[in-house]
Amino acid sequence: MKKLIALTLSVMMASTVVACGKTSSSTQGAGNSSASSENVTIKVSTWDLSANPSVKNVVDAFTKAHPNIKVDLMDIQSADYTQKLNIMLNGGSDLDAFWIKDADTTKGLYDKGQLADLTPYITKDKVDLKAYNGLAENFKMPKGEIVGLPARTDYYVLYYNKDIFDAAKVPYPTNDMTWDDFEATAKKITSGQGADKKYGALLHTWNACVQNWGVQDGKHTILDTDYSFFKPYYEMALRMQNTDKSIMDYGTLKTGQIHYSSPFLTGKVGMLPMGTWFMTTIASKIKSGESKVNWGVATLPHGKDVPAGYTVGAATPLSINKASKKQAAAWEFVKFATSDEGAKIYADAGAIPGRANADTLKSIVNMSGMPQGLGDALAVKKITPDRPIADHVAEVNKMLDEEHSLIMLGQKKVDDVLGEMGTRGKQLQGK
Repeated sequence: MKKLIALTLSVMMASTVVACGKTSSSTQGAGNSSASSENVTIKVSTWDLSANPSVKNVVDAFTKAHPNIKVDLMDIQSADYTQKLNIMLNGGSDLDAFWIKDADTTKGLYDKGQLADLTPYITKDKVDLKAYNGLAENFKMPKGEIVGLPARTDYYVLYYNKDIFDAAKVPYPTNDMTWDDFEATAKKITSGQGADKKYGALLHTWNACVQNWGVQDGKHTILDTDYSFFKPYYEMALRMQNTDKSIMDYGTLKTGQIHYSSPFLTGKVGMLPMGTWFMTTIASKIKSGESKVNWGVATLPHGKDVPAGYTVGAATPLSINKASKKQAAAWEFVKFATSDEGAKIYADAGAIPGRANADTLKSIVNMSGMPQGLGDALAVKKITPDRPIADHVAEVNKMLDEEHSLIMLGQKKVDDVLGEMGTRGKQLQGK
C-alpha cells in the first residue's frame, strides 16, 4: 500500500491533467469562513446527483459547518449538463458556483467572461495550490487567472468480469496488458450466440473510447492535425467489431442508446475500458441487488511503445460565476469542497479527489465492495489529458466525434477519414 500511494502521488505531481478536494492549511478549515455571517443562499449546479453521492455528502458537510450559507443544489441530467450550463450562463442566470463536467470547455467559458478569477480568494486564504498535485495549473488562464479548483480527478482503467474469464479458463487481465493482448483476449473469451452471447469486450460509442488510446503516450493531443496515430486503434476496433465479433456493434449501441453500464452490470461483456467514476456505481448496484457481476479492475492496457501504467483522464473543477453577486459565499463553498475535508468526503464515497494523498487513496481501496487488487490497478505512472484545456478543443472534439461515427459505421475508409480529420482540424484551428 505504501508503494502504491507513493507511486500514485508522484504521478499526480508530474501529470498535467486529470478528471470532485483536503486542505493542509488551517485557513481552509470548515470553521474559518471569510464570508459574512448573514444568512445567504447560493445556487450550485451539478449532474446525476443520485449516481454521485460524494457531491451530496460534500454539500451536507458544508452546510453543517456553515449554517449561515444554504446551498440550493441544481441536479441536471449528465447528457444535458454542459449545454444547459452554457444556456444558464449566457442567459444571465443567478447561478453562483458550478462543477464543470467537461474540463475542456473551461477555456470557452473564460473567453466569454463567465468565470470569476479565484486568485484573490486563494491568496487571501493562503490556499496551497501544490496540494492539488499539479492539477490546479490546468485551470490557470493565459493572463494568470485561476478560474477553477480541482474537486475530483478520474482516469481510465480496465474493468473485467471474472466469471466470464473463469468460464473461458483464461487468466485475468494484468496491469501490464497491451492493446494487442486486449484484442486477443477478447476473442478468446467471446462465447454464445444471440441473446445468450457473451462479448469479450465493449468499446463504448464515445470517440474517446478509441481516440484516447492514441493520446495515451502523452506525445499527441486531439489538437494535432496529423491523426495517423489514431489508425492502429481504429483498425483494432474494426477487427474486433467486424471480424472477431468480440465487441458489440457500434451501430447497435448507438441506435439503441445503450449505456456502457448496462452490458457490464448484466454480465454481457468480459472487459470494459472506462473511467474510475464507474467504480462506485458497480459497488452500489451490487449492494442493492441490481447486479451480480463478479468484477475486477486492472490498469488500462497500453500500446507497444507505451509504458505500462500510462492512462488517460481529466479533472473536474469547481468554478464561480463571474456575474454572481454572492461570490464570497460561493468561494467558501468552493474552498470547502476542494479542501482536505472535501477530499476525504469524496474518497469515502469512492471518488478520487483533486487533493489525493495517503489517507484518501487508502479510503477508496478499503471501501466496502471494492475488488481485490484495486490498489495496484490505480497505481498509474502517467495520466495524459484526454482533451487539453485550450482554444478550439470543443469544436475539434465535436468534429472528431462526427468523423468517428463514419469509421465505426463503415461508411468511409479509415485513411480517408483520418485525412478529413486533419483538414477539418486545420480549418477549425485556423492553421
